[in-house]
Amino acid sequence: MTQTASTLATQVYQVFIKAPPERIWQAITTPEFTRKFFHGAAIEVTEDRYVSRGPDGDVWGDAKVTEWDPPRRLVHGWQSLYDPDLAKEQPSRVTWEIEPGDDGVCKLTVIHDQLEGAPKTAASVSGPGWMFVISGLKMLLETGQPLR
Repeated sequence: MTQTASTLATQVYQVFIKAPPERIWQAITTPEFTRKFFHGAAIEVTEDRYVSRGPDGDVWGDAKVTEWDPPRRLVHGWQSLYDPDLAKEQPSRVTWEIEPGDDGVCKLTVIHDQLEGAPKTAASVSGPGWMFVISGLKMLLETGQPLR
C-alpha cells in the first residue's frame, strides 16, 4: 500500500489497554511516565499547555492544549521542534480519547490530524512512529516494564 499526502493528513491509532482511565491519563500527561515510553521525552501536560523536553532538557514540543477533559479526552497542538526541518512546518494536532470498557480494559484512540501543512512530520509519525509510542504505553501500563 502506498501512502499519499491525504492518507497521512489524518492518522488514527487504536489500542486496548488493561488499565483504568485515570492511570492512562496520568501516563500520557506526566514526565515520570512519558520518559519510559515516549522516546525519552519528559512530557508535562496541563490544562493550558503541552510541553515536551528531550533527555538533555531541550524543548522538543510546546503547544496549546485546546481540550482538557480528564481522564477522557485531551487535545493539544503538535510541532516537532527537535528537528529544524520539522520545526519549519505548520503545527498539527493530537487527540487522545480514553474509553472505559469491560473488565478494566480501556480503548485508547490517538488521532494525529491537521497534517496537511506538515508532510515531513506526517511521514515521521505515521505507522511505526506512533505505534512504537502507543505500544510502549500499553506495555508499561500492563507489565510495568518499558518497551526496549
